[in-house]
Amino acid sequence: MLRDEIKDLLWFLEVAREANFTRAAARLGTSQSTLSHAIKGLETRLGVRLLNRTTRNVSTTEAGERLFRSLAPRIVDIEAQISDVMEYRDKPTGTVRITLSDHALDYVVWPKLAPVLSQYPDVTVELICDPDLRNIIEDRYDAGVRLGETIDNDMIAVKIGPDWRMITVAAPAYLAAHGRPHHPNDLLAHNCIGSRQLSLAGSTPGSSRRTGRSWR
Repeated sequence: MLRDEIKDLLWFLEVAREANFTRAAARLGTSQSTLSHAIKGLETRLGVRLLNRTTRNVSTTEAGERLFRSLAPRIVDIEAQISDVMEYRDKPTGTVRITLSDHALDYVVWPKLAPVLSQYPDVTVELICDPDLRNIIEDRYDAGVRLGETIDNDMIAVKIGPDWRMITVAAPAYLAAHGRPHHPNDLLAHNCIGSRQLSLAGSTPGSSRRTGRSWR
């Protein structure tokens, strides 16, 4: 059955319930002639008569009654399921999966999230701590917390934390032996401790060249 014919089936069910084209048309918000034409078209496509019509009464044929008894409970079930889904519109509920780093969890997300969870007990939040940048769509996450500079151009980002700055530290003995850097580019000539993320190319002392960062 084509999708375009679903409406005609729903209209047939309404006529069968009401046993009257006028009342059914009023409930459907259409004209009696439009409704009658749609039912005739449905009968033509099916190749079977569904309704017996007189000037006063409408009743289902044997085939129409069989179709009605088959479709009606299914439509009621679909309507009930749609009603259940619409509850999500009025009250937050369900599971939210978020990928983020330990630092983002401890200092940015959890302080904001804890009071929200107490207000919405039907919401479950899964916080997956991972230093690598996971593909949010492919790995079926609802959101991810990232440094602003690592967000792809096609992603929607909202700033959730203040800008922060990175600093470079060294032991006094190291500085005495190798000298003090005066510019971030000087770090390229020093023995830095770098971190590598599998989803990014290269390691990250180069990130110390950026003076401002924020979580998104």
